[in-house]
Amino acid sequence: MTQSILNTLGQFRQRWITAVVGGLLAFICVTGHAEQVHRFASHEVHYIIIPTTFLESEIAAQYDVARARNRALINVSILDANKQAVTGAVSGSSSNLLGQTQYFEFRQVREGDAIYYLAELLHSDQELHRVTLEVALDTGQKDQIKFNQKMYWED
Repeated sequence: MTQSILNTLGQFRQRWITAVVGGLLAFICVTGHAEQVHRFASHEVHYIIIPTTFLESEIAAQYDVARARNRALINVSILDANKQAVTGAVSGSSSNLLGQTQYFEFRQVREGDAIYYLAELLHSDQELHRVTLEVALDTGQKDQIKFNQKMYWED
């Protein structure tokens, strides 16, 4: 019975990893417990943080993302009222419980109609991060998103 539970958990983890990578390939944030949406000024800001080890080597290389157990990928996209991707400016920072702060350098990625912003977060195992994202629309409207995320090392 224990082996059956372990097999089921392994299958669930593999399906979840496939869903996350598929979502990145489709340039849409994965719908699930990790995805979050912030609404302001008739826009939606979708954001997600995933371990870089979830990415296949080829995908990580294509987007210049370093794969390591102490790195996570922050993916942000901005959609207008018609659910169309729009440009903007994204910046942000994170601090851990020791007060160590890191600033994110987001880079814009465009492919077809998709526009998203990527940055990397360095973290220790089981480390809580207080993340602040600042989003500025091309209209000049700005908003700030704050959330906490506990990070884990993935092999």
